Amino acid sequence: MEVMSTWFCNNSHYYEDSNSEKQSTTSTTYEENTSSNSSIDDTFVNISPNSCNCIIATFKTLTPQISNLAIHNNILYAASLNKIVAIDLKTCDFIDTFTSSSFGLVKSIAFAKSKIVTAHQDCKIRIWQFKPSSKNQHHHLFSTLPTLKDRILRGILPKNYVQIRRHKQKLWIQHADTVSGLAVNDGLMYSVSWDKTLKIWKMSDFSCLESVLGHVDAINAVVVSQNGIVYTASADGEIKVWRREKNKHILVTTLRKHKSSVNAMSLNNDGTILFSGGCDEKIVVWEKKEHSVDYMLAKWLLKGHNGAILCLIYLNDVLISGSSDRSVRIWEKNSINNNECGYFCSIVLEGHCKPVKSITAAWDEDENGDNNNNNGIMSVFSGSLDGEIRVWKVNIVSTSR
Repeated sequence: MEVMSTWFCNNSHYYEDSNSEKQSTTSTTYEENTSSNSSIDDTFVNISPNSCNCIIATFKTLTPQISNLAIHNNILYAASLNKIVAIDLKTCDFIDTFTSSSFGLVKSIAFAKSKIVTAHQDCKIRIWQFKPSSKNQHHHLFSTLPTLKDRILRGILPKNYVQIRRHKQKLWIQHADTVSGLAVNDGLMYSVSWDKTLKIWKMSDFSCLESVLGHVDAINAVVVSQNGIVYTASADGEIKVWRREKNKHILVTTLRKHKSSVNAMSLNNDGTILFSGGCDEKIVVWEKKEHSVDYMLAKWLLKGHNGAILCLIYLNDVLISGSSDRSVRIWEKNSINNNECGYFCSIVLEGHCKPVKSITAAWDEDENGDNNNNNGIMSVFSGSLDGEIRVWKVNIVSTSR
């Protein structure tokens, strides 16, 4: 990995069609760039409006966009087109790159114990095994979903085929369009796709257990609470809530508040608060209704972004949002008095030249070596369509702490 002493960002305009995940069910073509070079640079920035000093590390790739970021076991996984780069967060050392030119754009990354799960534009889900070794390659392709065994077993019976186009059929265990989101919980994995379906997978043998036609338009995101309640967000502007009963997922309710495509969601730790963001530039805060297990009400409406909300993450009372307006906003919990909003925007991070497509974050270690919010220092990672990953070191001073 080449280390650069300087970095620059030109003020090019972002793509006009990048304001949402998917706003129609028309499939799109994509030209892949398979370059794997990247560079690291460190500098400082002072955000004077918030009196917050931030240390920024910029990871620059030669590919035109960062599509997804995720953290697992102190490793940052960054998807850039059809590649995934692994970086050690403690040392900022490059660990590995795993890719194939045939995989298509990586849309989502999830984790299940020692496995890394990736969703791709080519309608596939891939399972990777991390095995540290002296060689450069640490991540090895373990399986592709649906598995060959599953396809053979299901392919025998005609009833297992569904019509996806006028003259084309596929097995119901196969996604027929871009796999846009993944979530893992309690031995199950949930995948959503622009083909409008939610599929449930058994992680022990990677078999597909169920397929649900969830929305009337493309599904952009999925999250699941610890008690197994599943939320799917769609280009139809709706969020649907699903509960598992007798090994089948049933629709509990539909949440309607957004005026256009819903692109991103995040849950708090106990699943009582849901955050959703869409092309209407708003973040809706949903809270569970009293004495109800599943139903949620729109409690707050967070305004501030001047573009579509493309990504959300919630970490210990801190909500972080990324937008097509090229900024990252940090929202903290507020002391609620009368009708005062429960969240306020404490920091605005700017500097990307194109829309912020993905964000992730982690609390820095305290003097005891624990990753928590006791010291109030958080590292925020933002990935953009400008091909940069920016690492922001921010000081969180919440009124709830």
